[in-house]
Amino acid sequence: MDCQLGVQIAIRIDIVALSVERMKTPLVMSWSGGKDSAMALYEILRAGEFEVVALLTSVSEEYKRVSHHGVRETLLEAQAAAIGIPLEKVYLPSNNSHPCTDAVYEEIMGRVLASYYARDVKTVGFGDLFLEDLRAWREKNLAKMEMNGVFPLWKRDTAKLAEEIITLGFKAYLSCVEGKVGPGFVGRAFDRSLLDDLPDGIDPCGEFGEFHSYVYAGPIFRHPVSVKVGQTVIRDGRYYADLLGEADELEANHGLESAVPPVV
Repeated sequence: MDCQLGVQIAIRIDIVALSVERMKTPLVMSWSGGKDSAMALYEILRAGEFEVVALLTSVSEEYKRVSHHGVRETLLEAQAAAIGIPLEKVYLPSNNSHPCTDAVYEEIMGRVLASYYARDVKTVGFGDLFLEDLRAWREKNLAKMEMNGVFPLWKRDTAKLAEEIITLGFKAYLSCVEGKVGPGFVGRAFDRSLLDDLPDGIDPCGEFGEFHSYVYAGPIFRHPVSVKVGQTVIRDGRYYADLLGEADELEANHGLESAVPPVV
């Protein structure tokens, strides 16, 4: 083989590889910052079929935190930067310290998804595990937009999934815990010790909303996020740990209860 022919073959291989890369389906990831979202993103990236164009997160406009999770938006920003995927924050009105209604949520998210559709992004990734009504609701709303959902963790055994999340090296803290789980769990690391200590009847992944988490390290991260656990408060029957990034420490321990978004 002469040198010129070798160069031509190498160029052709590069062109074919580039074409394959371009054939990936663009996808926007529904993102909470928790372990299930992180594990779903891991599976989507590992499959190699999708190009993840953004992490899409809803944030309370009034409180600048993730509803239910209570995590500061500054930590979401640091998380996305550490993963290396752009973050799009959708601000939801809290209606004078009341949660955003489903109708308002659907209207706002409809506009956001329409903007993705206009850019030829017609697929949304989710970290849902087994709640049929939630998936049906998502798919119904996506169908209105002529979009579709991807659910890489669907129907996985949650006990095995929790173990896999830990084995893969994901690191997370519990940011919010329901009262029935108990106050001693909020702020704890999501690890095997926590799984062993969970009360009977609590799903190991918290799929019924028993607890929520914030992931700060793992195989999808370029580097860990610097985070520590601040004070704990109770609101609306839930326990919240104020997770603090480097930029948040000056604001710590100042009226956390009134800074957590309402969920009921």
